[in-house]
Amino acid sequence: MSGSADRDRVRRSARQIGLWTGVASAVVIAAGVGILIAVILSTSRPQGPGFGGPAGLPANPDHIVVDVDRVLPWVVVLGVVGVAVLGLIAWATARRAVAPLEVALRAQRDFVADASHELRTPLTAMSSRVQILQRRLRRGEPIDDALERLRRDTATMDDILTELLLAAQADQAVADGAPVEAGSTDAAEAVRAAVELLQPIAEGAGVVLEQRAGAGLAVAAPAVTLTRLCTALLDNAVQHAPAGSAVTIAAGSGPAGYVEIRVADRGPGVRPEDRERIFTRFARGPETGRRRGFGLGLALVRDVATRYGGAVGIERTSAEGTTFLLRLPAATTGP
Repeated sequence: MSGSADRDRVRRSARQIGLWTGVASAVVIAAGVGILIAVILSTSRPQGPGFGGPAGLPANPDHIVVDVDRVLPWVVVLGVVGVAVLGLIAWATARRAVAPLEVALRAQRDFVADASHELRTPLTAMSSRVQILQRRLRRGEPIDDALERLRRDTATMDDILTELLLAAQADQAVADGAPVEAGSTDAAEAVRAAVELLQPIAEGAGVVLEQRAGAGLAVAAPAVTLTRLCTALLDNAVQHAPAGSAVTIAAGSGPAGYVEIRVADRGPGVRPEDRERIFTRFARGPETGRRRGFGLGLALVRDVATRYGGAVGIERTSAEGTTFLLRLPAATTGP
């Protein structure tokens, strides 16, 4: 969101809060005055002989006598209640006034955490490729292909940062009621890009990556977004797959109007009580002895999948392994 849009939002919120506070205060004051008038009228009596007026004067209904002893307690009670109600209004107003600040701070924290997590995988891959380059240089082997992959990893990092900024703007647009632009992406291409990015990490963990993707599967999501989702699921699977095993990612047609992507590992499985918890922010599974994550990967996958009208969950899990299922709307036109 631009600075101008931020200012407009703050001003709009200030106007709404000011209007709400003024109306609520006016209602409270009007109610107190109305009650006080009703009490005065119910406890008053007309002035005249025998009714508090001078002897010998006829009764005058236009003049009334008010019993202060009976009205004064009402005045005190109404004053105390009015102060208490206005205090509650001030408290509610203060909460509404700081709500935009709370949202902004939470969005800032989430962006920093998301960026840290999303850049961790390509940075690890780049580190692995640099080590490969060093070994090849020492042995005098060709390095052109490794340099090209390193360049692609750098471009991937740039795409991820751009997509994170666009996603933050998209989240704000959704909050303001604007639709999300989905685009169209070849699922097979996203799967291939994710496998290529995770290849050096998988090799370091002794895990084999296998991919299967049908032709002509177009997903209604930007290419960098779909690649991020596949990368996060693959990264999670590689972290929990035992050395010497394989991790499989497969894309295929799902229910009408959807494309399904499955990532299967041969890890120890997910405990029943963790099936939903692992999709929350900063949730971590059992230690695997490998690099520690931030517990954000699966939470980000669910957030992004939901944003584009999809879903992610555990399709099956046991001691023999786990399969994650990502389901996203199919694009109406080809990529």
